[in-house]
Amino acid sequence: MAKTTLISHGQVAQNRRARFDYFIEDTLEAGIALTGSEVKSLRMGRASIAEAFAQPEGREMFLMNAHIPAYPGAMFPHEERRKRRLLLKKKEIDRLAAEVQRKGMTVVPLSLFFNNKGLAKITLGIARGKKHEDKRETIKRREWDRQKGRLLRDKG
Repeated sequence: MAKTTLISHGQVAQNRRARFDYFIEDTLEAGIALTGSEVKSLRMGRASIAEAFAQPEGREMFLMNAHIPAYPGAMFPHEERRKRRLLLKKKEIDRLAAEVQRKGMTVVPLSLFFNNKGLAKITLGIARGKKHEDKRETIKRREWDRQKGRLLRDKG
């Protein structure tokens, strides 16, 4: 039987594509309302937030389309892509809802992790979508930084 390592604190999932597809203008940390089998699955390090987004509904904020696979052997398994309530203060929810109303703004999850107390948290980014030209500029800058690092490493 394969040994599985459990994550008591640290990063579970990261949305690496978000910083490429969006300009992140501000970040915010929020808690997530999860069921027991979801927490167990996260502790095994199994989650994906690549296609997820946050959306306000009334006076609450929900995480949509995040994939947390079912925990094997769970008596009451959870729905893998259900909407999950984000635990934020009313003031923060109002601010995020106002940002989303602005043209081109969205709320994307950047990382999912367990804090030092063992609570599941998510880092949200208030983002504006990049156009194709902006993405090309990001690629150019990244490649130039790589080249610059190689040149400095070879010289020194």
